Formats: sequence, C-alpha cells, structure tokens
Amino acid sequence: MKILQINASARTAGSISTRIADAIVARLRARTPEAALERRDLAAHPHSALDDAALGALFTPADQRTAQQAARVAMDQALIDQLMAADVIVLGVPMYNFGVSVQFKTWIDAVAKAGLTFRYTENGPEGLVTGKKVYIALARGGVYRDTSADSQVPYLKTVLGFMGLTDLTFIYAEGLAMGAESADRAITGAMDDIERLIP
Repeated sequence: MKILQINASARTAGSISTRIADAIVARLRARTPEAALERRDLAAHPHSALDDAALGALFTPADQRTAQQAARVAMDQALIDQLMAADVIVLGVPMYNFGVSVQFKTWIDAVAKAGLTFRYTENGPEGLVTGKKVYIALARGGVYRDTSADSQVPYLKTVLGFMGLTDLTFIYAEGLAMGAESADRAITGAMDDIERLIP
C-alpha cells in the first residue's frame, strides 16, 4: 500500500491539520506496517501558482513548448504522478476564511487536469483517479460541521469527486480558537474519531 500525505497548512510548524493528518497516517501504518509513505508539505515546498505563463505552457502542444514551458508542465505532472501512484491519500486541510488555503488550491489547480485526472465524455465529466481511499483532516477555529457556513466540505466533495475521488472520510477538529478547553476537546475528539473510523 502506498500512502500520499498532503499537508496544506500555511504553517510549517504547529499546524493542527498536519498533526491530525500525521495521526491518521500513524494509524494506517500501524494497521499496515509495510505501507510506503510519501509526504508533501505545501508550505515548506510551495508549488507554483496557476498564472498566465502556466496556462500558456499547458495549452501549447507538447512538441512546440519551450524548455521553460516544458519544465512548468513537468512540475504539475510530478504531482499528478504522485497522486495516481497512491492507494490511500491523507489530506491535512485547515479552514481559512471559510475556504481552503492557497497552498491547497494551488495543489488542486496542479492535479485537476482534463485528460489526465478527469475527462469530458458525451455523458458528462468522468473522474480518472479512482479506486483510492481519501482521509481528510479538517482543522477549524469555529464550529461549522453540518451548517450552512461550512462551504469547505461541499467544495472538497465536489472537486475531489470530479477527479473520481469519492471514498472520502472526514476527521474534524473544530472550535480550536474558542479557548484552550475547546481546543483540547477538538483534538481529543479528532484522535478518538481516527481510532473509530480506521479500525
């Protein structure tokens, strides 16, 4: 089994979403000690954002790209290859301003590619990243689960599902900014959920 862990916090240290993602990975590896792990920290090693130059490279035929354009496309392709090779994906996703971090959005922009991770058919779009289990560690300052203010989970279900990633398990740590006791309860609850949801 190959595990891919994506840490999407803007923090390189002290991130709760990363802490929970680490705990998910530890639980998985305790169950399957031979599992291989590849970890990508998007804050420590930021990926280039989608911009005009990147779009120009992507929409230029491969045999007509400059060396610089080819290198830019190869950067995204490396993330796609990493995603496709994984059996289990663990995402550490904090909530920033009711959405995801720019680091995570940049990763999505890199891996969501027509013809590679999804395709359009006469019956509509079809995800090509299938047969994988995804665990998502969510860290929030407030409490938003199952409320209209939670725009993060619907987005994640939509964008991941669009690529074929539909077997999703969410682990919540909420109320992290509502005092020390609330934060402790949130982390303890998330750790309990990991044990419960990953038997």
